[in-house]
Amino acid sequence: MELNSILVIGAGTMGSSIAQWFTQQGLSVHLTDKDEMTLTNAKNKIHSSFEVLQTKKKFTKEEVELFSSRLDFIKFDKFNKDYDLIIEAIIENVDIKKQLFNDLDQFCNKEAIFATNTSSIPITILANDLCENRRKRFLGLHFFNPATIMKLVEIIGHDQVEEKIISDLYKWFESKNKRPAICKDSPGFIVNRVARNYYGESLRIAGISGTEEDFREIDNIMKEVGGLKMGPFELLDLIGVDVNLSVTESIWNSFYQEPRFAPHRLQKNMVDSGRHGRKSKKGFYDYK
Repeated sequence: MELNSILVIGAGTMGSSIAQWFTQQGLSVHLTDKDEMTLTNAKNKIHSSFEVLQTKKKFTKEEVELFSSRLDFIKFDKFNKDYDLIIEAIIENVDIKKQLFNDLDQFCNKEAIFATNTSSIPITILANDLCENRRKRFLGLHFFNPATIMKLVEIIGHDQVEEKIISDLYKWFESKNKRPAICKDSPGFIVNRVARNYYGESLRIAGISGTEEDFREIDNIMKEVGGLKMGPFELLDLIGVDVNLSVTESIWNSFYQEPRFAPHRLQKNMVDSGRHGRKSKKGFYDYK
């Protein structure tokens, strides 16, 4: 498989990280978002990341300059129709995602591969309304945050996707030092289905009146005894408490509200009060 041009739709934490990773692989990348402030913030964040990587001698000055020249930040109504791969990384909402892909289906070239970075919505549901040819070239590519560091990428097909696209993408990601995993189209796929217990049980242990001291104790135990790099509450803050809650609710409903996947009131209260984690400077921990 030959990929040269990429469009990433959604310039939030995940989308900007995906765009940066593809740029660092030598591809021409366009990043877009309906919210211009989000797009500007993504631009500043990525260029700052390039500077840090250069300072740490991960890349040379010439490489960083080349990356910057390959990455364009495009207004939502200005991107073109000719891309090899289009990745959606927007809000975890079925109707909004379906409308986006339906619009893209009418506009983009017939050979473009469409991919969603959804972490919980069945790929079949998102593909249903697309034309027959596009359904064959539609799949899930679920990256993990930050995509520039995390090697795993879940590749999720469905009944009508061309198997060759799945196998070709698997080989392509392997060649770029990612660790691709081909997943069945089931709620949460592999990682997010397994991870629900990591978050859910930790929230239940802390309880509705959990304090920062409780969160830190649980995190330390999971790291020191469990050997994990990040505790559940540190990870929730990194991902976004609101994003994680949305995924939890989606998986819980997909499994007909099975109790082991149930969201926890503590997390809902934090989202309602604006404590969304690192991005809001306050989550289970304070970030100043």
